[in-house]
This record gives sequence, structure tokens and C-alpha cells, in this order.
Amino acid sequence: MQLPPNVTERAFARLAEIGAADQGQALRVAVEGGGCSGFQYDIRLDDPAEDDLVLEGNGQKVVVDSVSLPFLAGATIDFADELIGARFVIDNPNAASSCGCGTSFSI
Repeated sequence: MQLPPNVTERAFARLAEIGAADQGQALRVAVEGGGCSGFQYDIRLDDPAEDDLVLEGNGQKVVVDSVSLPFLAGATIDFADELIGARFVIDNPNAASSCGCGTSFSI
């Protein structure tokens, strides 16, 4: 069995700040084909679906669909507030390489 992704307290706290759960939404983290390295992350607020893995914390939810789950096994979903901007980031041990944009990777 694969390890599910881990969501940091900082990521859950940011979701609480923007009121995701108050709107009945969760942070969806998905993996799609494309991007400059072969795969790219799709991170957005969305309604949870029936086959999603739901990760809960701080009254908030992060969801991952069953197709994306193997690509995110053991990954850490975090929120970074840096000079270049604030964004959700993914530290993925499955990615062999990633590109400068931080949203694209290869396996």
C-alpha cells in the first residue's frame, strides 16, 4: 500500500484563512499530463468527489483523485509564503526532476 500525501498544518491553516470549508470546498491536488517536464500539478478549490482520498485537518479538507494518488504517494502538500508569492507547493519524492515553475515534474 502506498503512503498517502501528507498535508502540513500551514497548508490547512491557509485553507482556513480563505474559508474553503465555509464554502463547502476542498483543496484539490491533481496530477495531469503536460507541463514542461511531462506532468503538472493542478491545485485548486473544488467540490470533493465520491472517489477522492480526503485528508482532513483544522476543519479543512484536501482531496486527491484516485488517478493522481499514485503520483502523490508520500508527497508533502505545503503552503509557502515567499517573496515571489504565496502558493501551495508540493514536495514529491516520486518526481525525478522538476522545472523552475514548480508546477511541472517528471517521473
